[in-house]
Amino acid sequence: MDKSQSNLINRTNMVGGQAVIEGVMMKKGDNVALAVRKEDGTVEIKKSEFASIRKKAKPLNWPIVRGIIAFFESLVLSFKTLSASTDMLDLEDDKKKKEGKNSEKKSSASTIAIMIVSVVLGLALALVLFTIIPTFVAGVFLPKLLAGYEATKWYGPVLALVEGALKVLIFIGYLSAVSLMKDIRRTFQYHGAEHKAIACFESGKELTVKNARKCTRFHPRCGTSFMFVMILLSILVSCFIPASIGMFLRILIKILLIPIIMGIGYEFIMYAGKNENTVTRILSAPGLWMQRITTKEPTDDQLQIAICAIKASVPEFYPSVSLEEYAISEAENRDHIGNVGKKYPKEKPFYQLPKTKEEIYYRSANCVDTTAPIYVMTRSGEQSSTFTVKSYTKKSQNLEIEAIAE
Repeated sequence: MDKSQSNLINRTNMVGGQAVIEGVMMKKGDNVALAVRKEDGTVEIKKSEFASIRKKAKPLNWPIVRGIIAFFESLVLSFKTLSASTDMLDLEDDKKKKEGKNSEKKSSASTIAIMIVSVVLGLALALVLFTIIPTFVAGVFLPKLLAGYEATKWYGPVLALVEGALKVLIFIGYLSAVSLMKDIRRTFQYHGAEHKAIACFESGKELTVKNARKCTRFHPRCGTSFMFVMILLSILVSCFIPASIGMFLRILIKILLIPIIMGIGYEFIMYAGKNENTVTRILSAPGLWMQRITTKEPTDDQLQIAICAIKASVPEFYPSVSLEEYAISEAENRDHIGNVGKKYPKEKPFYQLPKTKEEIYYRSANCVDTTAPIYVMTRSGEQSSTFTVKSYTKKSQNLEIEAIAE
């Protein structure tokens, strides 16, 4: 194996990421880089460190155990990143912006409290949606549908499959519903940008928008895939829980087994990310299909943000990042969450320049400077030329220009 192949293999699993509000976070080892695009189109990067407690004790890095630790650490990092991105975007209302330093200290403490409450509520909601509701619904209706068959050997596996099918339907329904929200859909685009940038980096290609655009937006190590793997593992484990013990005891056992399922799911996701073969492709396929909901094709400016984040997270490959290179105008950034409701001038239509050799159209401005050259484009958009205005007149909504080629 030559050095270049070795370097590509070493890049696999090197960087992970997360889409946030108007930005992307990338993490390599302890290095965390968060890049967001602000309302005016500029880019801001915030670097920090996040050290895993798995480094402090060997038992915490054992298989299965490390997956449980990694899951809760990812929750903490996710909420920290979301909070940081909101602060960088400065989306608070004017009243909050005018508050002093004391308010900032209180805000920091309240943010931590909100983060803890959010984690607890998020876990509780997940338990209700994916454990309690499916088990309850299947436990109530299946005995009625299969009355008299409860004592058979196959009733338990059938019950587990029905519960699993309900979990999958709830999961798909929930993701599909939230994807209809404009802000969430935009975040899903950043999610797609994150995956494309990582795929481009891992392939060893030059990290550009053009190259990243060609890469896949589906990644085997995605959190969506992890969630779906957990659902499939829970179905398998539930097959071994006796149906005769009762619905509430089944729910309790399932809750107690969640950490074990997390650990197994983590090991599979990490293995699938490093090893691509027939088995991993088949087992990873459902999670990759789900990413068609949670990732959307990003715009070029969103890919730029993901590229900035990944470059900032791996300074050994990219010692510096030029933020000016990735800045865009506020008008180009009109879909930004902070620019919602702002009014921008409507794009002017193309107007004909009849005195030229070929039919040419000019995007009109509010006024025309007869001393300056104007930039015009052919109807096909394939060619462009510079013309100097000779004279012009305005008639209602039409702008007639007599122009000569330079």
